[in-house]
Amino acid sequence: MKNIRDNDLSERRKAAAEAKATLLRNYRVAKEAAEPTRIARQEERMAAAKVREELRAARERAKLEEQQRVQAENVERQAAADAVAAAEAAAGEAAENIRISRVVEDEAARKAERDRRYANRKARQR
Repeated sequence: MKNIRDNDLSERRKAAAEAKATLLRNYRVAKEAAEPTRIARQEERMAAAKVREELRAARERAKLEEQQRVQAENVERQAAADAVAAAEAAAGEAAENIRISRVVEDEAARKAERDRRYANRKARQR
């Protein structure tokens, strides 16, 4: 047999309110039961975030150290290149000075030889 009840508006509203209260009560119970798990998950997430931040900081430090190392190598390389250029310039200047002194010596030797021949010629004429 069918259970025929008179579901007027007030009974339906009462049933809906009871259902809503039951759902809210169940939600609060589940939330309280899950609280330790939620706190543990939150702590795990915070620990993971801290580890990620430490790794990021370590990567940035390593990158900065690498940039400083490369910059120091470039400075050393540039200093070596400057030293080589200065040495080459000094060597070129020294070679030029030697060439000039040889030219002067050769010119002096030619002049001395010319003067000697002139003196011999004059001596023969007397």
